[in-house]
Amino acid sequence: MRAPDHDRGPGRPRSAAAERAILDAVISLLEAGEPLAGLSIERIARTAKVGKATIYRRWDGKEELFLDVLRDMELPDPVVSGTAGLADLRVLMESQRTRGLAQRSSVLLHNVIVQMKSHPRLWTEYQNTVIAPRRAAMVDAVRRAVEAGELRDDLDVELMDDLFIGAMLVRTLHRRDAPLPDDLVDRVMDALLQGLGPTSGASAAAPRPADAPGRSDAPGPTAGG
Repeated sequence: MRAPDHDRGPGRPRSAAAERAILDAVISLLEAGEPLAGLSIERIARTAKVGKATIYRRWDGKEELFLDVLRDMELPDPVVSGTAGLADLRVLMESQRTRGLAQRSSVLLHNVIVQMKSHPRLWTEYQNTVIAPRRAAMVDAVRRAVEAGELRDDLDVELMDDLFIGAMLVRTLHRRDAPLPDDLVDRVMDALLQGLGPTSGASAAAPRPADAPGRSDAPGPTAGG
C-alpha cells in the first residue's frame, strides 16, 4: 500500500518534484541494466538525490514503488463516459491496442513486465490494482451495451467481455509478431457483432459432440435410411 503524503518541512523538496526524481531514478537504473531484484531503496535514494525517508514517506516498500514506476511507464488508462455501452467498449479496446504498441516499441517496458512476473507478490498486486480495474471497466461497458439493446441479453456478460478483449490480448501479448493496425478494434468488434457464421447460403451449425468425427457412440443410420 502506498504511504500517505506528509506535510513538507523547510528545505524539503516539493512532493511532486521528489516523486518525479524517484520514479526517474528507478527508470534510469533499469535502463542501465539493473534488474528489479537488484534495486535497493538505498541505491534508488542515492540516484534520485533524496533521503530514504523521502521514499518511505510515499511508498511502503520497493514493490509499491515498482508498481508506480510501471504505471508511469505505461500509457494512462482512458477516460470513458460511464454511460455509453459499445462506444465505451471501443475506447477501452483501443487503449489495449495502443498499450500493446507501446510495449512492443519499449524494450524496457517489456522487460520490466517480464521481471515482475518472477515476483509473485508484486505480480499479484499488479493484477489486483491495475488489471482487475481494467477488466471491471470492460465488463461494465458490456453490461451497459446489453442494457441499451446493443448486445444480446441471453449471454453471460463476462463471456462476452472475454470474447471482445480476448482477441486484443492474443494480438498484443501472445502474438507479438501480429500486426496492430489502426482499424483492428473496428474489425474485431464488427466480426463479433456480425457473428462468424457464413453470410450467405445455409448456416453452418457447429457439430454436436455425438456428431463429432471419430465418435464411436454416434448413432448409425436407421433401418429405413
